[in-house]
Amino acid sequence: MSAPRRLCPECRREIAVVAGRFARHDPAGRRSDTKLVSCPGSRRQAPVAPALQPSLDGSVVPEFPGQLPLF
Repeated sequence: MSAPRRLCPECRREIAVVAGRFARHDPAGRRSDTKLVSCPGSRRQAPVAPALQPSLDGSVVPEFPGQLPLF
């Protein structure tokens, strides 16, 4: 199974997200010399993606502030 991919906020490339962080990667473009340089967005905390579905069983909980009624 491959890791989900999201756009890096620094270089705007699609990067794998592993354990909530962007994977280490090189910046976009060609290297100017032989040094390996990581993108500043490497290992940065990835923003939480919106849920693809509201719930597993299809039921929808109404949105209202406070505690849900017990009965």
